[in-house]
Amino acid sequence: MRIGIYGGTFNPIHRGHLSAASAAAEQLRLDKLLLIPDAVPPHKPLPPGSAAGADRLEMAQLCTGELPVFTEVSDMELRRQGASYTCDTLIALREQYPTDELFLLMGSDMFLSFETWNRPSTICRMATLAVFSRQEADEAAAFARQKEKLERAYNARITLVRNPHVIEVSSTQLRERLADGTGRAYLTEPVYGYILRKGLYGTVTDLKHLAPDQLRPIALSYLKPKRMPHVLGTEREAAFLAEKYGADVTAARIAALLHDCTKKLELAQQLSLCRHYGIELDAVERSFFVLLHSKTGAAVARDRFGVSEEVYNAIYYHTTGKADMTLLEKIIYLADYIEPSRSFPGVEELRRAVHEDLNRGLYEALEDSVREMQGYGSPVHHRTQEALDYMKRQIGGTKE
Repeated sequence: MRIGIYGGTFNPIHRGHLSAASAAAEQLRLDKLLLIPDAVPPHKPLPPGSAAGADRLEMAQLCTGELPVFTEVSDMELRRQGASYTCDTLIALREQYPTDELFLLMGSDMFLSFETWNRPSTICRMATLAVFSRQEADEAAAFARQKEKLERAYNARITLVRNPHVIEVSSTQLRERLADGTGRAYLTEPVYGYILRKGLYGTVTDLKHLAPDQLRPIALSYLKPKRMPHVLGTEREAAFLAEKYGADVTAARIAALLHDCTKKLELAQQLSLCRHYGIELDAVERSFFVLLHSKTGAAVARDRFGVSEEVYNAIYYHTTGKADMTLLEKIIYLADYIEPSRSFPGVEELRRAVHEDLNRGLYEALEDSVREMQGYGSPVHHRTQEALDYMKRQIGGTKE
């Protein structure tokens, strides 16, 4: 396996980093990429106002879906005491990947000063140096001299990575722009949203008065990358259904954007939120914690974003439904169920039913959900059964 190792402060990680990483992944034919945020950079200290290690780690994780290769983010340097020396990281990685080919990705400045690093000979023994190069005339000459020097001194293996889409911004410049209210174009949407909701780098955002377009990057920052297309699809579907059936489009978009805001949390974190917000759980919810995110998500949406009671309830009931749902509750339940990235058998027929008749589509979705749970041998939540029974009475329980 060919593994790329890309370390740095990532303070914050930006599109320049991602452009370089993408170029390396393609040209080196990497099977895997490791992003490793520094804890204590050995070459220069983190400047005042820097993000904490946990925040830099989370921002890197939010970017993994943007890269053309399987990517993991490692906290190994953040967990290690003292300066984040690359040689120590490579020794640990070589133990983890004893037979794989390791490529250490680095910029031109780092390459040209490589002999000043801690134990450069050890680094060269462990990995191939993969150096980002723009092939400018003066740079090319310096690279050639340095390559020859390192090959002679350390028997180094060196390969150049051409980055045809260099994005000219430094992290220092970007932090300054963010403090001035600019710089968004250099960041992925989830990273920008994370910075805003955490108030990093001097940003100040009123989270309780956000329009949907302002909320979107912040909502994405709560998600795992693989969940982001689903939430964006739910927003689009909810807006379409709200427009079609006369609901508040803004409320529908906000509820859709926030409906999975606690979805990625582990059980201990879900239960902690339940205790914090005084959320009571029934027997099914205590056994199937996947249901908890609707209740905890609704609580977070109201507490942190000041959503209306209508939006709160739409998020609260989006996994189970309930009897006599409001129009917005129906729309969010169904938008979550049939948004464009959903691909289960029968989804196209269900979409057509929903787009023709909201109540008929809701009945069919609830019926499908109950049938699926029964097929798995899982208990059907009482609210879902009550919702199905209610809709059956409303439409007469017959299908045309």
